[in-house]
Amino acid sequence: MKRIGLMGCGIVAGYGHLPALRNSNVWELHAIFEPDPVRRAAAQEKFSVPHTFDELDAFFGSGIDAVAVTSPAPCHLENVHAAARHGKPVLCEKPLAMTEDEAREMIAAMHDAGLPLFTGFTYRFGSEALQIKQLLDQGAIGVLRTLRFVYIWNCHGRYELDANGNRIEQRRREDRMLEGGPMVDCGVHDIDLARWWTGSEIVRFHGMGSWVQDYEAPDHVWVHMDHANGAHTMAELSYSYCHTAKEPVHRYIYDVIGTDGVIRYDGITGELELRSAEGTRTFEVERGKNFGALYDAFARAIETGDPGNLATAEDGLIATRIARKATEDIIAARLDNAQ
Repeated sequence: MKRIGLMGCGIVAGYGHLPALRNSNVWELHAIFEPDPVRRAAAQEKFSVPHTFDELDAFFGSGIDAVAVTSPAPCHLENVHAAARHGKPVLCEKPLAMTEDEAREMIAAMHDAGLPLFTGFTYRFGSEALQIKQLLDQGAIGVLRTLRFVYIWNCHGRYELDANGNRIEQRRREDRMLEGGPMVDCGVHDIDLARWWTGSEIVRFHGMGSWVQDYEAPDHVWVHMDHANGAHTMAELSYSYCHTAKEPVHRYIYDVIGTDGVIRYDGITGELELRSAEGTRTFEVERGKNFGALYDAFARAIETGDPGNLATAEDGLIATRIARKATEDIIAARLDNAQ
């Protein structure tokens, strides 16, 4: 098995990346880079990682063959540059970068080093996403014309308690808002799925948003996207839906509309159905992100040079560019309206 090192032991790494790598049949979880000593020690103990580091050269010199970058988005540029210098292929969490220029710099650094860079769009490997892709490729609903994504939730709620039991702004949600809000954090998944399912580039897009809290970025957003083949995608995302409710609920829907039928997926109930002139079919799918399949694809891509279903760095750049530009336009329109 190949040895992999992971950079950044945050929440997503803890519930997704690290368990998948610990249980992998193709990767040996060999080393962790994490500046925070508490997180570093906790991850090493929980996932039985042989080596941990808070120094980059030691991490890259530990005998790893590839790198998973699961650090916060502001760290991605530095992490990928370090991997390029040390000659390691990279799978980088979304959003790929903080800006389009940063993403291009990361891609150039890896290209100049002759190394592959992939984006960790885990949603591609969910059983519902793969089933929808298969149905579309089979022409089950004719020609795909409309995609509708609804992903509205509270991002774990507005408040949490500090060590003294005082109510404070919930840090994880606050960090995601400061990094760009729901379109940048979660909307990149929808943008990527839209391009992947339609097989068509986005040629025009327009965002709108609203504010419940007064962050710079809107906490409830919409983006409309026209594809080169004439299809249209709408994505609605929120971090303020039930964000102060005692009993919050979430809405997580895919509507895939074609000339001969409709595919609908409800991410809360796990129901996937196809409705057409032939009748209604339902499919059994497993809910949740499939990090194991993501890392299997990463290993195959390195070995064969073929990304398969894995998102490339260019895919990550395009999703980042659209999500950030749509968000920036929404912010600019708000400022214009205030003048």
